[in-house]
Amino acid sequence: MKHNERNCEIIAIANQKGGVGKTTTAINLGAAFAIAEKNVLLVDLDPQANSTTGLGFDKHGIEKDIYSLLIGKNRIEDVVLACGLQFMKLIPSSRNLARFELELISEDDNHLYLKSNLETIVDRFDYIIIDSPPSLGLLTINALTASDSVLIPIQTEYYALEGLSDLMNTIKRIRENFNSQLKIKGFLLTMFDERTNLSKQVGEEIRGFFKSKVYESIIPRNVKISEAPSFGKPIQLYDVKSAGSKAYMTLAKEMMIR
Repeated sequence: MKHNERNCEIIAIANQKGGVGKTTTAINLGAAFAIAEKNVLLVDLDPQANSTTGLGFDKHGIEKDIYSLLIGKNRIEDVVLACGLQFMKLIPSSRNLARFELELISEDDNHLYLKSNLETIVDRFDYIIIDSPPSLGLLTINALTASDSVLIPIQTEYYALEGLSDLMNTIKRIRENFNSQLKIKGFLLTMFDERTNLSKQVGEEIRGFFKSKVYESIIPRNVKISEAPSFGKPIQLYDVKSAGSKAYMTLAKEMMIR
């Protein structure tokens, strides 16, 4: 099935720098789409399984996870979980996923494992969001090969752009070798602190660099966003009136209009 023949958009959230708000964005953007009554599947493709725990699941107690799907032990129907919002589903992760790269490094089509699984379910969703690990290994390659577009969160702090050229090179290589259709969905400014000049300067620098590819919506530094995962909830179910909740709802709206 070609990308343009289906209504579902598959979005990888990627940045090999850790701590930039990838998982926070995966969960809360997914929840924002779901609240807008879009059918969303969140795929936790990170062995740290933060999207899984952030939605209230015990990553140690899950056997039917993304790893069991990728190695062909379970079917996709068996691993999809309901999670607190009517229109949102999750494919959970666990530490088992760390074995994926080691076990499949020598397989010929090892970049296609995720893509071929998602193709069997893609017509049931409006958005599939993939939470990628903070590295550029085989899991991220699987995410980018399976996706239509990539959303790149950037923390508005020093060294924000550091390492980004590595990600851009990886995206270029994926386009050349595996997925010529892959687009950059956009850059998202995260952990923005409007009280500091630094956040503003970095924000301006990123906008100067990537122009209209940077979303107008900005994700603020927000205590409620940090607290929500420990309650196993997206920000919208934890505190719908918080600045963080509003920011992700605004982002979802902006993405749907674009």
